[in-house]
Amino acid sequence: MVTRISVKHARQAAAIGQQVLVQGWIRTRRDSKGGFSFLEVNDGSSLANLQVVADGNLANYETEVKHLTAGSSVAIEGEIKPSGGKGQATELLAAKITVLGLADPESYPLQKKQHSLEKLREWAHLRPRTNTFGAVARVRNSVCRSIHDFFQEEDFLYVHTPIITASDCEGAGAMFRVTTLELDKLPRDGSPIRHELDFFGKPAYLTVSGQLEGEIFACSLGKIYTFGPTFRAENSNTSRHLAEFWMVEPEVAFYDLVDNMDLAERFLKRLFRDALDRCGDDMAFFNEHYDKTTIETLEKIVACEFHRLPYTEAVEILQKSGEKFEFPVEWGIDLQSEHERYLTEKHFRGPVILHDYPRTLKPFYMRVNDDGRTVRAMDVLVPKVGEIIGGSQREERLDVLTQRMAEQGLRSEDYWWYCDLRRYGTVPHAGFGLGLERAVQFITGMANIRDVIPFPRTPGSAEF
Repeated sequence: MVTRISVKHARQAAAIGQQVLVQGWIRTRRDSKGGFSFLEVNDGSSLANLQVVADGNLANYETEVKHLTAGSSVAIEGEIKPSGGKGQATELLAAKITVLGLADPESYPLQKKQHSLEKLREWAHLRPRTNTFGAVARVRNSVCRSIHDFFQEEDFLYVHTPIITASDCEGAGAMFRVTTLELDKLPRDGSPIRHELDFFGKPAYLTVSGQLEGEIFACSLGKIYTFGPTFRAENSNTSRHLAEFWMVEPEVAFYDLVDNMDLAERFLKRLFRDALDRCGDDMAFFNEHYDKTTIETLEKIVACEFHRLPYTEAVEILQKSGEKFEFPVEWGIDLQSEHERYLTEKHFRGPVILHDYPRTLKPFYMRVNDDGRTVRAMDVLVPKVGEIIGGSQREERLDVLTQRMAEQGLRSEDYWWYCDLRRYGTVPHAGFGLGLERAVQFITGMANIRDVIPFPRTPGSAEF
């Protein structure tokens, strides 16, 4: 009996002796003078390929097998045998090879020649076949699995918050508009747009965060998390920004800022530990080819306690550091990546949770401290990246909340439902947001965030 099997499982010693069917794509073909060929086949299930021995006695050996090139797809039946080759426990002795699809070697771009990561972005439909992007996809999958595992094990409910919203969570206004109005028929004479004629009867946008809606469920059900796509219409063409990215956002009733920091630290350690445990080959690949400190950095973070530091003390440390920063440091500024990296890489040599930021830097929903100058905000900083998590204890006092909205030019009437949460059984609550791509970028050591998402959306780029 022939068993369909993945390359990952075919490479394991437990498969020896089995009659199997393996399907995948040719990476290389090497012909021997003895009248047989070695094929390297990969199906995406692992970083390593499966070596296939194709004997010259195969019916289609001369007509098809000897003409297989990189990118060709095949289905191979045969027996898994022990292998004497270095770095592999098994190989597949082919009894039958069916060629499913050829790849023209003259035009197929993923030949032996090495391409830059920037060039590979032009072939987003093919780049998952490379070692790098296959490894990124598997690590990303592991991180997503760990996110759900962590919160489910801690009795959180997974809530789907809307992608289309009328609320600006961040108050920054950098949102994509959603409309069915015909843009070429909008008024050109300065008269107002008639929003009541639009699909929703009011301005609507792609969400920048599921937080506000998440708070609704947290204030009814206790512990929830959201995990889905979010959008920012910022014209930021940097290695750390995307216009479309994925966010995981837990929200917990009866939590204060300390509870929130504890949750964030526990959460990150779980993601990093799982990546090391579940993606050993892929992590070794990133450690060898992209950042030789990747594994060591993750192991240290998993084993250490995060330093917790008020923003005010962080400013004092930076001012006394003697470092020449591009952006001068003074109380009230939004700390830049260079400041965050100094704290994590040089001063503390580990993760840092900064908290209690100036109120002028943060959105309306963050709880104001008794000093009136700061809010119960927190940022989790890690080496090499800087901020990886942002969160806060939320403002549960209605009078303070409406005052903060007015400060930031928001009308409390537009957030009447959010205010109702404070009118009817208000409770202290807190939450944070983790950008999935930032996390995967940090775990893998990839330099550009566009290389850790399948199809990057950036200014001027929405090809696929």
